Amino acid sequence: MSEKTVSPPGSEPATVTGSEPEPVAGPETVSVAGPETVSVAGSEPVAGSAPESEPEPVAGSEPAAGALDGPAPRPPRRLLRAAARWTVAAAVFAGVGTGAAFGVSGMERDQVPGLSTRDDGRWEYPELSLPALPVGSPRPFSKANTGEIHHADLRDLLLPAPAGATPDKKRTGGWVSTDQYVSEYAEDRRAELRPWLRDLAVRHVAARGWTMPDGTAARIYLLRFPSVAFAQTFAYEATKIETGEGLPLATAPQSVLDEEWLPDSAAGAALRTMADAYVEPEPYGATQTRHAYIVAGDTLALIVQERKGGSPAVPFHQTTILQNQLLG
Repeated sequence: MSEKTVSPPGSEPATVTGSEPEPVAGPETVSVAGPETVSVAGSEPVAGSAPESEPEPVAGSEPAAGALDGPAPRPPRRLLRAAARWTVAAAVFAGVGTGAAFGVSGMERDQVPGLSTRDDGRWEYPELSLPALPVGSPRPFSKANTGEIHHADLRDLLLPAPAGATPDKKRTGGWVSTDQYVSEYAEDRRAELRPWLRDLAVRHVAARGWTMPDGTAARIYLLRFPSVAFAQTFAYEATKIETGEGLPLATAPQSVLDEEWLPDSAAGAALRTMADAYVEPEPYGATQTRHAYIVAGDTLALIVQERKGGSPAVPFHQTTILQNQLLG
């Protein structure tokens, strides 16, 4: 941004017979901190005295007897300097006001003291990026990949833990057994899940978990199947996600569709994937559990979050959307 120079109107140097003009201090630059710098130039040299003039007679009267002839008295130098200072100050304050207004209007709302947006509960995730693929391998939903196969390492597709999280020692972002995955479900339903996983030939299971400072525990599982058909069969037949109830979890004997989750309009949700969210209804026990399924090509994701006294919806939806983006 260019500097603005404000010069108070000065007067041309004048000379009084018998005296030399006294120059005023040279140009002075005032820099104002902020997005805009205002430079104020000093005035031009001001005449040390005013031109000689005869006093103007008052109408209807003659000059008083004995009046002295000569020039009118000069205004004191301190008055001239004070006037110059006030002119400079006015220009500086105007510049400060303009710069401050520009700075505030150019800031985000959460950067302005007193106008910051209240924390809505979202977690602070690191910057996300899609993992590198083997040379010549297409993305799962590109035109060249009609089978919708994920060629990236499944562990690299797991959502990383947010800031402030304490890692889960059993789910560190690496491979886990199918039994570890099955342990998320109600004990009386595990026996029926194992044959499904065996018959549908699940290839790999990766998992990551963490606990947040507010006590929310989160776990994410990614299951890779030989094809899209196998992944969809497990989702619809084994977990019963189309019934609106889902397979009961160990921490949630009953779940219903999450009415706050709008997968079709959720900002950032990946195209050509399916995401369904569930919540444990009231009255729940000591903890409330939320969980979601994502079906993306040959891969299925299970996201579980629980917290004592109630599981917050905002970070749960945020986590589901971000994991969906990594798979899409």
